[in-house]
Amino acid sequence: MTPTTVINIGREALEIMLLVSAPLFIAALVTGLLVSVFQAATQINEATLSFVPKLLVIFVTLVVAGPWMLTLITDYMRRLFEGIPGIIG
Repeated sequence: MTPTTVINIGREALEIMLLVSAPLFIAALVTGLLVSVFQAATQINEATLSFVPKLLVIFVTLVVAGPWMLTLITDYMRRLFEGIPGIIG
């Protein structure tokens, strides 16, 4: 196993992690921004007000993007396990 192989495996793992987490982060960011604008417009300063909408939006995002995320992770793991013989010897 060469250092280049290790770096490539680590790089690909980080790319997969970013791709899988991006929809959830973007959904939470947009929801938080919209709730913050609503709070600023109505002058409601309730900390729990942003929690429930974010939770619901993240749940909906998981339902919608979940199959894609799961496929991405399983494809990566399959490629990684199938490449073990080539990596070892």
